[in-house]
Amino acid sequence: MVTRKNLKKKFALISVYNKNKLKYLCSNLIKNDYDIISTGSTGNKIRSMGFKCIDISKVTKFKEMFDGRIKTLNPRIYASILYVRNNKNHNRQFLSLKVPKINIVVVNLYPFKNYSNIKNKNKIIEMIDIGGPSLLRAASKNFKFITPIMDTKDYEDLIQNIEKNNGDTDIIFRKKMAYKVFKETAEYDKIIAKWFNEIKI
Repeated sequence: MVTRKNLKKKFALISVYNKNKLKYLCSNLIKNDYDIISTGSTGNKIRSMGFKCIDISKVTKFKEMFDGRIKTLNPRIYASILYVRNNKNHNRQFLSLKVPKINIVVVNLYPFKNYSNIKNKNKIIEMIDIGGPSLLRAASKNFKFITPIMDTKDYEDLIQNIEKNNGDTDIIFRKKMAYKVFKETAEYDKIIAKWFNEIKI
């Protein structure tokens, strides 16, 4: 899918529970020459709004499993997010995978807090997001090259930053978003840990 000739092509991975402002996000990313990779219901929503997107299974070569419990947890996705762009060995390994080069990761998490007080424990457990925090943390670790976005409130700032920087984001913005990811995912895990500590089996 990716060769040396089109390595400069830009991709945004979008997988969101909260689909507010999705039309704004997609239209502006496409306007700024980004192609979109997406998952299940997010991809369906994007296509229903008239935009093209690549199913993540086309990249992973693996269909979503277990009612969506596994869809993004795949080395081909994490290779694209985590490889160091200015490392020759990383670049050589990445090229051998022939996968899209992801530049932006847009993920918002299952709202566990909103479900933590209901009686159905199985339903609560399904609201523990695994892939979302993992994608965001991977993108944040590689903030020198990747832009992580986890809040719909940051979509406008993202687009403004892209337009200000000729199609890319700047390091100051990426660092700010990475800080937000680690702060918010830490709080997310605290809420889940508290629930586990208090529930009776």
